[in-house]
Amino acid sequence: MALRLGDTAPDFTAETTAGPIKFHEWIGDSWAILFSHPRDFTPVCTTELGYVARLKPEFDRRQVKAIGLSIDPVDSHAKWAQDIKETQGQAPNFPIIADPEKKVAGLYGTLGPLGFPRRSVFVVDGDGVVRYLHRAIAGLTYRSTDELVRAVEASRSR
Repeated sequence: MALRLGDTAPDFTAETTAGPIKFHEWIGDSWAILFSHPRDFTPVCTTELGYVARLKPEFDRRQVKAIGLSIDPVDSHAKWAQDIKETQGQAPNFPIIADPEKKVAGLYGTLGPLGFPRRSVFVVDGDGVVRYLHRAIAGLTYRSTDELVRAVEASRSR
């Protein structure tokens, strides 16, 4: 069954570019934005990760942690981070989950029909509840990174 607003976000343990994390423990009392990508080095994702890194002060003011998700391994993420820095002017300043077995992508329902994760975003509150989600339709829609800041504000005012 697909993850919906108000559901408890699945907890998981995973390797990331910042070392191993247990998701709910990593969130703590903060909120989190988990955004998934099909693969490292995809053009839309590259620009998005650079932009999210530049928005870090906005997220910090709101006690929100960002975390990326890709099915590629950590060593690929490290190379991608360098590419993001070179092309976008800012390397990711948040962890990126390595999910080569697609376990986290499966838990969050981001896998498309070809087995690659769709671009998706989940805003999770400090209690582990999904407060906002967006799943892009491959090739048709993209999410607005600026919208994530507004989504956090709107979700907190409920």
